[in-house]
Amino acid sequence: MGLRGKLGLIFLLVSALAILVLCVAVYTQAQSARLDRTRSFADERIQLAAQSYDTNDVPVFGAKVDDPELPPQLRDAVLEGKRATFKTGSPHAKMWAAVAVKDGKILSIEQDYETSDDSMKALQRALLLGGIGTVALVALVSVILAGSLSKRIVAVAGTARRIAAGDLEASAAGAVGKGKDEVQSLATAIDTMASSLRGQLEAERRFTADVAHDLRTPVTGLTTAAELLPPGRPSELVRDRAKVLRRLVEDLLEIARFDSGVEQADLELVGLGAFVGSAVARLRMQQALAPDSVMVHLLGPDETVSTDSRRIERILANLIVNGLRHGKPPVDVTVSGRTVEVVDHGNGYPEELIAEGPRRFRSGMAERGVGHGLGLTIAAGHAKVLGAELTFGEAPGGGALARLVLPAGPETES
Repeated sequence: MGLRGKLGLIFLLVSALAILVLCVAVYTQAQSARLDRTRSFADERIQLAAQSYDTNDVPVFGAKVDDPELPPQLRDAVLEGKRATFKTGSPHAKMWAAVAVKDGKILSIEQDYETSDDSMKALQRALLLGGIGTVALVALVSVILAGSLSKRIVAVAGTARRIAAGDLEASAAGAVGKGKDEVQSLATAIDTMASSLRGQLEAERRFTADVAHDLRTPVTGLTTAAELLPPGRPSELVRDRAKVLRRLVEDLLEIARFDSGVEQADLELVGLGAFVGSAVARLRMQQALAPDSVMVHLLGPDETVSTDSRRIERILANLIVNGLRHGKPPVDVTVSGRTVEVVDHGNGYPEELIAEGPRRFRSGMAERGVGHGLGLTIAAGHAKVLGAELTFGEAPGGGALARLVLPAGPETES
């Protein structure tokens, strides 16, 4: 049961209980007032009957002298010098009234007392119909109020999900409307959190872009100078580290372009299976990889997709190099329709990466090797530009599994 149903049920139960207590109180009060009127009427009659008997020795109103059926409680009260009334219980209720008269005798009157007459029956019907109508009205109002509250909370939750998905411009306060209640306070707190997060991400983006741009010129000069060093082992080490540093700066610049949101896909029709095979072959040549270190498998017919081939090749290269560097060969690349899977035979991706996706400057588990953690981040950035879905998980037979699912577009054909 959702919040709306729970609140509506609580309002209904509370109102029904309150209405029930009120109806019982009204009915009880009406019964008590009716009993008081009956007692008063019987008391007036016994007074008139006593006056007539003391004057004329003639009982009136059906009064009896020393009635043997007189209740003992009433008899004892009269013997104490009181004029009293007494109601006997069910099933046939009676109202008695008695008083002492001359010669030490007791004069009494007996009359029927119906616990429910037409007026009480009418009151019962009125209370029943009024109670049911009131409960129905309260139920309707409670559902409307609970629905309004639930709708506002759902709006806040929806905005929170949009923020979690990356839409940091979403406003929870605008979604719930104006107000000064707890829901509005929650919405304001979420907006404040989103604003703070936007500031942190913007600061991180600026830092990445500034560092990459500031390092580009000196790193280029360092690489050029390293090429001029005389042959030898020390020179090779310097050139190798300079190339690594240059690749790092290029990766940072690429991430900065993703952060700025200026990247766009250059779409073209590509036979996915054939293209993946040729891209892997080029990677083998560039990286001087053994033929059996990366294996390509095509399942089903080759599908033609509308995509950016350069970005697809970049994604594949990063995933394969990550598998070879941090996992164990061979790396299997499987193409099925619009889906490409890259599986290595290492220890698999860390749980944090599977749950949250890749994060820059975090390479994952120590057993998967060391690095700057930018390769998977860049792959995810290219996938986002393509509108593709890139997920990370564990392969059925063990090892790391990266799955790229390209979007289906109007230009896609089999």
